[in-house]
Amino acid sequence: MQHHYGPQVRFLDNHFLNGVLAKLCSAETHQPEINRLVELLYTQLIAEAVDKEFESETVRRPTRMTEFHPDVLLETRIAKQSQKAVVVNLARAGTWPSHICYDFLHHALPGSQLRQDHIMAARITDAEAAVLGTNFGSLKIGGDVKGADVLFPDPMGATGNTIVTAIDYYKNKVEGPARRFIALHLIVTPEYLKRVLAAHPDVVIYALRLDRGLSPRHVLEAPPGLHWDLEKGLNEKDYIVPGGGGFGEIMNNSFV
Repeated sequence: MQHHYGPQVRFLDNHFLNGVLAKLCSAETHQPEINRLVELLYTQLIAEAVDKEFESETVRRPTRMTEFHPDVLLETRIAKQSQKAVVVNLARAGTWPSHICYDFLHHALPGSQLRQDHIMAARITDAEAAVLGTNFGSLKIGGDVKGADVLFPDPMGATGNTIVTAIDYYKNKVEGPARRFIALHLIVTPEYLKRVLAAHPDVVIYALRLDRGLSPRHVLEAPPGLHWDLEKGLNEKDYIVPGGGGFGEIMNNSFV
């Protein structure tokens, strides 16, 4: 998708995935279909990130036909097998997406090169429920991130506070440096992009959809990011519009 947010922001803008995401955001969609749709969407997101962001190498390998043609091997490019990746579970909305990405990465890299970390994150809000920041509770960080691609699968990129706080922690508290920080979202807002890129201009952001539904009409008719300061995707309680509601709640049936 053409936009003016910078080269490190990538929107897949896939018609099929847009339809799946629209269904996921519908008030008529409930569990267990919610998690099944999230799995489908995140499988596509992580595949795109591996293809575009991970290092690659050429390998030569036998196939089932090598028995009959031993002098002909398959030559192809794959993800570099010595590369390290760390997937961060930003509980609770990020728990299922993180597991999906961590499990998927075993198709690309040896298990010895993969790790999943866990952070309990919660919004800090004021009396009007507007977001002031992010509070981290317990953390389970398994080791260093030296040379690793660190991935943050979090469905809703709303204010950006959680991702900024998480990257701050890894940069300042965990032995590194990491090779790259990659955020993987279903939906992001212009406010999120501005907050995250101002704090960490090195982060790479993947998303399926940009929501800026509260922007003025002339802004909506212009290319995304052209009038960035006038774009608005968050309501007074910092929920995304049109969005899909609170994903931490709907993915965990927290209202039951």
